[in-house]
Amino acid sequence: MQFGHFDDEAREYVITTPHTPYPWINYLGSEQFFSLISHQAGGYSFYRDARMRRLTRYRYNNIPADAGGRYFYVNDGGDVWTPSWLPVKADLDHFETRHGLGYTRITGARGGLSVDTLYFVPLGETAEVQKVTVTNTSDGQKSVKLFSFAEFCLWNAQDDQTNYQRNLSIGEVEVELDSPHGAAIYHKTEYRERRDHYAVYAVNAPVVGFDTDRDSFVGAYNSLGEATVPFAGAATDSVASGWYPIASHALEVTLAPGESREYVFVLGYVENPDEE
Repeated sequence: MQFGHFDDEAREYVITTPHTPYPWINYLGSEQFFSLISHQAGGYSFYRDARMRRLTRYRYNNIPADAGGRYFYVNDGGDVWTPSWLPVKADLDHFETRHGLGYTRITGARGGLSVDTLYFVPLGETAEVQKVTVTNTSDGQKSVKLFSFAEFCLWNAQDDQTNYQRNLSIGEVEVELDSPHGAAIYHKTEYRERRDHYAVYAVNAPVVGFDTDRDSFVGAYNSLGEATVPFAGAATDSVASGWYPIASHALEVTLAPGESREYVFVLGYVENPDEE
């Protein structure tokens, strides 16, 4: 079975199926902010130190191995799918991942809708940019819901995996809604108490809802592949207080036949000097 090929002209490796033997991973970033991203949008991001400044959570020895990442869910009239195939694993009409030098582009299509996401870390910035292009390839109007998802790590990656007695009580988030300009979700666990840094996950478009509590987003006894919010088609506007903080934006997207719309999501790290 062939899983992909080199595109010499574009200097990219092109993966044409999600069913590779293992996650095929690219490295983004070159200065202080770094991301690891698989061909199915798995992986994590960190600032300078992958142990002490981990922005997003990654569970080692997970089943499947690539579970957990930065995902986008589509709810198209009750048909729920993810352009990266994982975690929903719905059959796609088209799938392609292009790993380039410092960027990854993942494209998935199903039922007359195509979602293309370009992931990269800009030079000189402490952030991962996710440029999402949604295109209606059908002959009729499309009205869909788009949900983002990222799960925050409580900074110290080793402690995040082990010290549950403490960690389940310290998670803290803040939500800023600035319609029509966008929305930002801040991960502020221990900010000002023990740390001078925080994380933010923002989008440059108005949202119709959000979630910051993982259990509210996923639902009791569910996996990310059957998360309650995307399948229900509506966010719960949950605000995490301890437990498992996440960031999810809910957007309504209406497109005429052939129309495309771009959204920019930014996962960033912010550090303030002690005197500020």
